[in-house]
Amino acid sequence: MLDLKQVDNCWTLFLDRDGVLNEDKVGSYIFHPGEFHFYAGTLEAMKIFASRFGRIVIVTNQRGISKGLMTETELHAIHRQMQQEIEAAGGRIDAIYYATSLDNAHPDRKPQPGMAVKAASDFPEIDFSKSIMVGNNLSDMEFARNAAMYAVFVQTTVTDLTFPHPHIDLAFNTLLNFAHTLAAGKI
Repeated sequence: MLDLKQVDNCWTLFLDRDGVLNEDKVGSYIFHPGEFHFYAGTLEAMKIFASRFGRIVIVTNQRGISKGLMTETELHAIHRQMQQEIEAAGGRIDAIYYATSLDNAHPDRKPQPGMAVKAASDFPEIDFSKSIMVGNNLSDMEFARNAAMYAVFVQTTVTDLTFPHPHIDLAFNTLLNFAHTLAAGKI
């Protein structure tokens, strides 16, 4: 069971992007920075997380690149804008990993743990037993399980799951709700 009172700067926060930080473009992709819109409260949440976690890592499936719908240059522009806004609000992102493969079994594509393994290679202090993955899909929760980390579900896009759920340690309505609960040391 995840005890939020234990979370300190030795812990790592892994975050999905679309549907967690920003509004998901249902049935499509975010193609350029003008289409990227944070959910209300995301920037405040990121500031709270920056004070609590030693590392903050984004892990996102971005198969629109392999489909030829966008380029990596466009993805980098989206991420540059996202990071600038988060940093201006007092938050931070230490690294961003993305999987472009169309193959659902590709080791880097969630729910496979490849992006977590890459993060741990780049940041050897990452301890998966002291890591939390926040996502809005079951593939994010399975990614957490496959990497032996805790799974926190935000109900921003999928609201019909029954709780308790075997792949989910904690669930919150929004990222900000999770951040406030973490800051208060509840649960």
